Amino acid sequence: MSGAAPRTVICLLRSDLRYHDSEVLRWAQNNADYVIPLYCFDPRQYLRTYYYGFPKTGPHRLKFLLESVKDLRQTLKKKGSNLVVRKGNPEDVVHDLITQLGSVTAVAFHEEATKEELDVEKALQRVCVQHGVKIQTFWASTLYHRDDLPFRHISRLPDVYTQFRKAVEAQAKVRPTVQMPDQLKPLAPGVEDGCIPVPEEFGQKDPLTDPRTAFPCCGGETQALMRLQHYFWDTNLVASYKETRNGLIGIDYSTKFAPWLALGCISPRYIYEQIRKYEKERTANQSTYWVIFELLWRDYFRFVALKYGTRIFLLKGLQDKEVPWKKDPKLFDAWKEGRTGVPFVDANMRELAATGFMSNRGRQNVASFLTKDLGLDWRMGAEWFEYLLVDYDVCSNYGNWLYSAGIGNDPRENRKFNMIKQGLDYDSNGDYVRLWVPEIQCVKGGEIHTLWALSNAALSQAGIALGETYPLPVVLAREWSRHINQKPNKRDHPPRGRKDPSDTPRQHKDRGMDFYFSRNKDLS
Repeated sequence: MSGAAPRTVICLLRSDLRYHDSEVLRWAQNNADYVIPLYCFDPRQYLRTYYYGFPKTGPHRLKFLLESVKDLRQTLKKKGSNLVVRKGNPEDVVHDLITQLGSVTAVAFHEEATKEELDVEKALQRVCVQHGVKIQTFWASTLYHRDDLPFRHISRLPDVYTQFRKAVEAQAKVRPTVQMPDQLKPLAPGVEDGCIPVPEEFGQKDPLTDPRTAFPCCGGETQALMRLQHYFWDTNLVASYKETRNGLIGIDYSTKFAPWLALGCISPRYIYEQIRKYEKERTANQSTYWVIFELLWRDYFRFVALKYGTRIFLLKGLQDKEVPWKKDPKLFDAWKEGRTGVPFVDANMRELAATGFMSNRGRQNVASFLTKDLGLDWRMGAEWFEYLLVDYDVCSNYGNWLYSAGIGNDPRENRKFNMIKQGLDYDSNGDYVRLWVPEIQCVKGGEIHTLWALSNAALSQAGIALGETYPLPVVLAREWSRHINQKPNKRDHPPRGRKDPSDTPRQHKDRGMDFYFSRNKDLS
């Protein structure tokens, strides 16, 4: 009826910064005359981490986020809409818009899984009840929908990934992506789009791009879709992903979807559909399957967060396990600054600090080193990653750190990585270490991984004075000695022998995990 009051829907966007496969925007389009896509820079996300007081959002992720917000604004403008941007608590911003407009009939958003985000949702519900406004929510952060899991209740979620994966693959289906309209309903009259802030408003500077980075990419849905096009269709790199995913140097050893997935710039269901299309039109093999396998790890950690709630953040972890963790600030500083005297660890930590990125292989190793070799509180590492990672995802980050610390979802007790063996296996000639630890670059070959075992003459010839130009190791594990003076395995595939978390037995009977979807997670 022409005389009916206009209906306005506010779409609060958080970790869903995309137009494709957006149930919130599609629902609003079908249920409103005016649609207000809204992104709030919540000041609480730029404070300090809970236990150790690191900045919650570091420069690389902030840059990526700002790029993603800008990109979504440009996309929405092309659809006849815009992205309304505000600085403030989402519940306060929504309250002000409801009061200002007087025509808001609903607030829609995608649900999240962890406490800070759920607290925002509760506050939004209170605001909407106060104003008599409908709340409309959707679940869209995972490949498999929460309601489609073959467990009668989330409390029945298996505590071992493989059991979860087998049940889901056998009994659940991935929902199709939602079809989006070519044009979106306009903003309500009188709503200003608002300015996108700059890093200085958060007390930060725009970081310089290090030419050595393995992730020289920009944020946003446009770049995410271009990356998939490149990795799948333009280069066929996805067909060899399983063989290359443990790489360390360069952008193309893994999918690098993780940063875009973390902000929802790309939908996991869209990746799944493109994989199935690729398998139908090009080839289907273990590598194409492995991308889905990694998406399932990402799903699993999100569902674990739903099952265990705030326990994923607690010292004793999911197993309520007493471990005598240390809190040695000097040891932690050596770890975070890449000054442990263990070159493979130091190279990875320096890459993280300089670029906001680290390979899956690196993440597993530095986490094992912190928790098993140094015995430090795993939350120190988890919060440091939260600060620096460009692809930080709360569920994957804490799920993986719990796993590495031996108090999470790992069926094998006392898993520990051998730093020297790992370095020789995955950086056999030392090229990665030389890239990130230039003060020792004159050491040739794999010997760079065990500087302390070299003769004084060899060190002198390389211009190294241990304890002066490069640190002595802060710890020496007994098992490392087996690999000193060992010739590295020069092969194009992961070594056989004792399996590490992301090494995979054949027939997909993998026990392991990948530390992020960097990996595609990498997700790495």
